[in-house]
Amino acid sequence: MKQQALSWDDVDRLIDVLLPPLKIVGSYDAMVLITRGGIIPGGMLAEALGVRHILTAAVDFPTTESAGLMAWPSFLQFPDPALLRDRRTLIVDDVWGSGRTSTAVKGKVESSGGIPYTCVLHYNPYRSMFNRAEPDFYGSVTDAYIIYPWEIDRGVEGLESGIPEIN
Repeated sequence: MKQQALSWDDVDRLIDVLLPPLKIVGSYDAMVLITRGGIIPGGMLAEALGVRHILTAAVDFPTTESAGLMAWPSFLQFPDPALLRDRRTLIVDDVWGSGRTSTAVKGKVESSGGIPYTCVLHYNPYRSMFNRAEPDFYGSVTDAYIIYPWEIDRGVEGLESGIPEIN
């Protein structure tokens, strides 16, 4: 599997790519950062966009052989719907691989009455499970397994077996 390790300068450049289209769409009333990958890029975007209403969501997809990638998500953490209702909400994660996580959070924001927009640093259309869905905003398209600078010290979890964590 192809891997790409990024520097902090690479991440800054991706944020710079994302900011103009994010600003063109308008302001955001809230952000939902998907843990763990969305916390650092989400914080950087929140600062640059002046968003102060920052929330988090944690999603787990059970790994059962019978369900495979079609497993129903479990929300370990999600904001109260009252915090999202009628708010333009930017959902941030580091990467759209299969697309399951961002899509699940987007659906939950919609069902809470929010107006969701998805944003990732990297979009991998080759792994996406969704033919007609993609992130609203992405910094780069890739087919590589991305290692972000905040992940360098913990190594490349899952690569030993050739199968990285799918999100």
